[in-house]
Amino acid sequence: MDLDPIRRKIDILDKRLVDLVNKRLALAAEIGKIKRKTGGEIYVPEREDAVIRKVCAQNEGPVKNEALCAIYREIMSAAIALEKPLLVAYLGPEASNTHAAAMKKFGASVDYHSMGTIEDIFIAVEKGESDNAVIPIENSTEGSVREALDSFVESDLKIVGQIYLDISHALISQVPLEKIERVYSKDQALAQCRHWLQRHLPHAQPVEAPSTTRAVQIAKEDPNGAAVASETAAAYHGVPVLVRNIQDKSDNTTRFFVLGRKPSGPVGGGKDMTSFLISLGDEASAHSGSLLKMLMPFGERGINLSKIESRPSKKRPWDYYFFIDVTGHHNDAPMKAAVSELKRFCPMVKWLGSYPTVN
Repeated sequence: MDLDPIRRKIDILDKRLVDLVNKRLALAAEIGKIKRKTGGEIYVPEREDAVIRKVCAQNEGPVKNEALCAIYREIMSAAIALEKPLLVAYLGPEASNTHAAAMKKFGASVDYHSMGTIEDIFIAVEKGESDNAVIPIENSTEGSVREALDSFVESDLKIVGQIYLDISHALISQVPLEKIERVYSKDQALAQCRHWLQRHLPHAQPVEAPSTTRAVQIAKEDPNGAAVASETAAAYHGVPVLVRNIQDKSDNTTRFFVLGRKPSGPVGGGKDMTSFLISLGDEASAHSGSLLKMLMPFGERGINLSKIESRPSKKRPWDYYFFIDVTGHHNDAPMKAAVSELKRFCPMVKWLGSYPTVN
């Protein structure tokens, strides 16, 4: 069979695709000029979400929506870079899971800055040293990242987006299993592989590292060391993968937040999520039904609760903050009414941000 006629058709289509992409990017550059003059936000999560949803709705195949989303992610990444250089901070170092989540959200055309702690990330965005940031917030196996939750108490940054990333851990080392004496990784990663490590390396000492990627760097220098990290981190630092997929749960997933200085607008159509930080104060100790009372303003207005978690306020014993996620946008009339009612008896009702739900 002669493939040349088919390949010539593909070549013609490739030329048209390149022309169309460049025309689209030229229009994005014009939008960037207008935004710079008016002080508009370069990264607009609700617009990004609308584009992705519209493209997927128009897709008649055979390309899968996941592949189409990946293609458009890079097109929009290139468009953002033409509008204005965008700097995104993430919990590093390079090749960490948070780096992968940031790349999944913002693509390859923006600039990235790895940072050592979540506190440093908040400070960088607050000071304008970074435009946006990506932080881990919770894992499906091990729960919330405490440092991330606590950082919202004093910060005025807003959550403007979220990313879910499937987490696959590997055992990475330059020595065979029987010679491993220490296993380095982030505390959450070690916990996500606890049972596997107990079965296969019962005598190895788990050692916490600042990040999974840093764990690979440490293990590389330890003649009896290993790391729990991603295969990407192993390849990045040139350390062999001994065993793949050692996480205890096959559906191990981490949720990440995108942070910004300004809130995002509504997507609408039930496609928004909102996060709050609420304190009951003396109400909690005085009334046994205070938690139910806190939730009723949402329930009575048909606002669904998707998550609630308590954290010690650290201001006095047995005083807690409650982090909650609810459906809808902060600007929705039912949400405004619920918040207004909450403020009558809660000393703190802090809006952390509204953002698109995951496609």
